[in-house]
Amino acid sequence: MHVRPEGIDLAARSRARRRALQALYAWELSGSSVEAVIAQFRHEQDMEVADLDYFEDLLHGVGAHVAELDVALRPHLDREVEEVDPIERAVLRMAAYELKYRLDVPYRVVINEAIEVTKRFGADHGHTYVNGVLDQLAGELRTAEKRG
Repeated sequence: MHVRPEGIDLAARSRARRRALQALYAWELSGSSVEAVIAQFRHEQDMEVADLDYFEDLLHGVGAHVAELDVALRPHLDREVEEVDPIERAVLRMAAYELKYRLDVPYRVVINEAIEVTKRFGADHGHTYVNGVLDQLAGELRTAEKRG
């Protein structure tokens, strides 16, 4: 188990991101509220092995800021946000939220986690696209951190 000095279980965070991706995908397809999707995932998924607080923060954060996140992503995409593969779109929104609002998470961790979750759930080369978009977005949102 990888635990950061602050007591954060990194493996549980990774599992929370995987569950959050699945929940964001379900949220977009179903049109349900974020709260309904969280309740469904709590009931159906084994959330004991994930960081539930982080999972909920990702869902609430993306749900509350989705329009703003799409605006931030748009200049770095080669197509409209709505035309991006639904899994990749969910990953990009989740990572954009982390880059913009979770400054406690290093940008390299955000990008690496996004790549890994896209490899697991996305299209064959989707992780390459996600990497390129997020690298540009990190340069914009985390300029000082990226330079350092």
